[in-house]
Amino acid sequence: MSGRPPGTDVPPVLEVDLGAGVRAGFSTRVGGVSRPPYDALNLGYAVGDDPSAVDRNRAGLARWAGVPVAYATQVHGSRVVVLSQPPAPGSTTAGEADALVSVSPEVAVAVLVADCVPVLLADAEAGVVAAVHAGRRGLVAGVLEAAVATMVEHGASVRRLRAAIGPAIAGESYEVPAALQDEVASVHPQTRATTSWGTPALDLPAGVAAVLEAVGVEHVVHLARDTWTDPALFSFRRSQRTGRFAGVVRPVTATHPR
Repeated sequence: MSGRPPGTDVPPVLEVDLGAGVRAGFSTRVGGVSRPPYDALNLGYAVGDDPSAVDRNRAGLARWAGVPVAYATQVHGSRVVVLSQPPAPGSTTAGEADALVSVSPEVAVAVLVADCVPVLLADAEAGVVAAVHAGRRGLVAGVLEAAVATMVEHGASVRRLRAAIGPAIAGESYEVPAALQDEVASVHPQTRATTSWGTPALDLPAGVAAVLEAVGVEHVVHLARDTWTDPALFSFRRSQRTGRFAGVVRPVTATHPR
């Protein structure tokens, strides 16, 4: 027994390597205190869960990160917010945005998802990182391109960038009307897919990978876990009353002056 009250332990996180001096990973449903249908590590306030449970869940993730974690109010757009210090005590959002950039080891940034694609980016040498919410609309709106451009403005180098594509709904599971498939594929052809049962679909992780390649990010890891089929992850499509998991990233050190 640790002697800590329930919900104060550090939750398990699927860690990814984005370079020396960067802490990055993706949470799952495991390790929190939320009750069904939000069980257990729900990190989203806007889904109907008990806010006190979300507070405790977020506190656990902050312990894993080692510093306060900033979250945005995500609106499926392309706005980017840059953070150089932790959010104010008691603040639950850094504002409306679908990408958060941290330029300080004193603040981690996170993206909340339950089918959309969470993308983490880092230039370890510059100490600049980003968490990006790449849903269907944000992908089309150019949120990834905006996040990379903002990182470069703050000293990152595309040549040094590493990216992690987190768990998301797979192309074989994301059924959409044919007209919507055509609309998205006209901008990102790589998203065109077919479900495992033979209907039109969108492969958002493939679209994300194509954008990262196009902007020059060469080092990309992909946690190819399908939220629709994986019970360890939240999925809005599978059960609409559900929680949100997170991708979180922190620049622990910076060795390249901006």
